[in-house]
Parts: sequence; C-alpha cells; structure tokens
Amino acid sequence: MHDDISIPLPSLIHRIGREAAKRAQAMALKHGCELKRVRRSRNWSITGPAIAIQSCCAELKVEGEVAEFAFMIKKIDTALLQHADKLEPLSAKLIRLINENPAITLGELMQQTQCSISEARLARFDAEL
Repeated sequence: MHDDISIPLPSLIHRIGREAAKRAQAMALKHGCELKRVRRSRNWSITGPAIAIQSCCAELKVEGEVAEFAFMIKKIDTALLQHADKLEPLSAKLIRLINENPAITLGELMQQTQCSISEARLARFDAEL
C-alpha cells in the first residue's frame, strides 16, 4: 500500500505543451508525487504512492482546463485501475474482507493484507459493530 508506483506518460510535452507540463509538475509535487522525464527521452512518468497520484489526478480534473490535461487524466485513470488495491486504506480493506467472508481467519487476513495481528483483531472488532 505504501509502495510507489510509476505511470508512463509517453510524449507528454508533444501532447499537452511545455507550460501545462510545468503546471502539472507543480501539482504533482504538491501531492508528494514526481512528474519527470524518463532519462533523456521524450517520455515522462509520474511516480509516487497510488493515493497521492489519485489525488493529483483529481486536482488536474478540477484545476485546469480538462481538455488541456485530458491525455494525462486518461493515462493516470487507466493505470490506477491496475493498482486499485493500493488505493484503499488498510482498515477499510480489512473490514471489506471480513464482511465478504465472515469466516476468514486472522492468519488469512494477515497473509492477504500484510497487516499485523493487532490490526486484524481491531478490524474484526470494528466489523462486528
């Protein structure tokens, strides 16, 4: 969940322009992400935690002209679908798993989510309420 992901944005400058890319870089930096060129190529990528990239994309939708950032928004949204498990907070994921399968053991919860025994017990208690 805390791992950084990288989303490729090929030919970004050619598609949105230099000024829009600079504004997008500032927005990404504000959210704890990094929007930069891949080595010396014309390709760019945005790197950071999945939740931070999602919030950056939401700001791109609100802040600028949607047509200006449409390429970035489309690429980020489709790439985030592959990382849906990283977008959900651990506590919400644990409660969802318990509600889907009430007979799940604490060991299975810990194995699926890489959480501690205390987090799994707390989620079991919260799900019962």
